[in-house]
Amino acid sequence: MTVYIDPPTWPGHGRLWSHLVSDVSYDELHAFARGLDVPRRAFDRDHYDLPAQRYADAVRAGAVEVGSREVVRLLHAAGLRRRKRRDQPRSS
Repeated sequence: MTVYIDPPTWPGHGRLWSHLVSDVSYDELHAFARGLDVPRRAFDRDHYDLPAQRYADAVRAGAVEVGSREVVRLLHAAGLRRRKRRDQPRSS
């Protein structure tokens, strides 16, 4: 199981956020998030939004640190990228 995380550089709701992704499946990603006690409501189309204070927890649990562009590349390569519809509001 390999899950990836980018640095917490995405602002939203007064915090900085990371994106947690899988390059295999959403099931793998959901299982990893459950192991960290990350609520399912943190899942946004193809990734989990993780606040900066949880970044080290994810890395200790085995998430591989990558850059933000690599997160997008991994999602595309795996066929897991889900683009936001134009009528959806922007989130973190």
